[in-house]
Amino acid sequence: MTSPLITARELAGLLATPDPPVLLDVRWSLSAAGQQVDERSGPRAEHLAGHLPGARFVDLESELSGPHDPARGRHPLPDPDVFAAQVASWGVGPDDLVVTYDDSGGMSACRLWWMLRWIGHDHVRVLDGGLGAWRAAGGPLEAGPAVPRPAVVDAPPQLHGMPTVSADEVAAGAVGVLLDARSAERYRGESEPVDPIAGHIPGALSAPTAANLDADGHFADPDTLAARFSALGVAVGRPVAVYCGSGVTAAHEIFALEVAGFPGAALYAPSWSGWISDPSRPIGTSA
Repeated sequence: MTSPLITARELAGLLATPDPPVLLDVRWSLSAAGQQVDERSGPRAEHLAGHLPGARFVDLESELSGPHDPARGRHPLPDPDVFAAQVASWGVGPDDLVVTYDDSGGMSACRLWWMLRWIGHDHVRVLDGGLGAWRAAGGPLEAGPAVPRPAVVDAPPQLHGMPTVSADEVAAGAVGVLLDARSAERYRGESEPVDPIAGHIPGALSAPTAANLDADGHFADPDTLAARFSALGVAVGRPVAVYCGSGVTAAHEIFALEVAGFPGAALYAPSWSGWISDPSRPIGTSA
């Protein structure tokens, strides 16, 4: 199986070929959540100041999220048909290789990786180390908006590769190993900077996404990741589901599980923000 990761050196080589990959810049930060896209500040401004050659900016808030709905979390998944049409409008055809990147260790780039896989586009990889790795490798940057790619005819989504689970399945304990990808402090209920209620879903295990990365912001090697998840009870053939605050960084955990050799983990997309929308659901606050 081809690794879902791509190094800066590998990417540079592909960009020099007659059929280069489509580059999508998904820079985002939790502090920007819910904010309108502003070309004078924030991730879009950073993109315009310098991005990988030809990369298109993708706004997580408006393009990778559906209409607001408390029950579906702070970043609901969009309608798959709507998202598939949007991908086609970016000029991404079914046979195109897509490379997605950010400047935060893949925390938002993996959301797009997951969503493309979700609609059946399997030719997608994440730049290991993101923008920082590209710069460290001496890769060039360009400023200003990228030249748009011609739109292509959109294909109907094929929802076969990236499973999701419902709140009812989570509540019934029918998801196998349930991993909470937020920080340990948020899991324990000691700190909650975003949502109105602190704590975690009872039965979930704390598995912060930060531990998927090494000190340089690259993904840890597959053996290290496999040992980490095995210690949490993950095993080949055993169901795994993941959540976070709103379904964004949970995709990072699902990506890391795939790198580790445990593909097929399910996403509880509404995540903590959707779970607490129903006051009848139980809250865990102990480690």
